[in-house]
Amino acid sequence: VQLRESGGGLVEPGGSLKLACATSGFSFVTHTMYWYRQSPGKGRDWVATITSPSHSTSYADSVKGRFTISRDDARRILYLEMNNLQPEDTAVYYCTEETYWGQGTQVTVSS
Repeated sequence: VQLRESGGGLVEPGGSLKLACATSGFSFVTHTMYWYRQSPGKGRDWVATITSPSHSTSYADSVKGRFTISRDDARRILYLEMNNLQPEDTAVYYCTEETYWGQGTQVTVSS
């Protein structure tokens, strides 16, 4: 099983990024998928969920209305579109199907 996040970087407050998580080694289309994040000195916090097969979504209150989780089942890729980013969104972002985790991608929001 492999999950590989990409798309992180440095962005100014108010900016946008779109993260991607490429997966292999498991039945992506049948799994609910998640994004989590971990800020320096803090635990890993849940960000968003997208179910299978209905693609229902749910979000942490802190990102609701700014972040959008989506998935491309044919390409086995999970996405997280992040808009109006704020310094408190600075973290390493991880994708997971709850057993396996990617290595994370760093998002830094700073002017």
